[in-house]
Amino acid sequence: MNLRTEQSGVVAIVRVGETRLMYPILSDFSSAITDLVTAGKREILIDLAPVTYVDSATIGCLMDLYRQVSSAGGHLKLSGVQKRVETMLTLTGAQNFIEIHVDEPTAIKSFGA
Repeated sequence: MNLRTEQSGVVAIVRVGETRLMYPILSDFSSAITDLVTAGKREILIDLAPVTYVDSATIGCLMDLYRQVSSAGGHLKLSGVQKRVETMLTLTGAQNFIEIHVDEPTAIKSFGA
């Protein structure tokens, strides 16, 4: 899976480099976030800018990761969400839990960083 992790102050940024985020590659995606939480990272931003499609398994995965990060006392947020992906998040109600930001600078500011 095409995935990079960077640090911006207290915020760990996970950059997804795939256009389609779905079942076959979710294991690597989930493991990357879990590894950050295990390493003590609590403020996590997922940059979905290139992602144009997610499936229901991805929504479930994002919700599981949201619960994991929240249970650890942190925050999981999304940036660069394409319209089609935002529609999926809205239809499933995920946007009621996971904050969605138009761009990365806005998202980073929302962490108080």
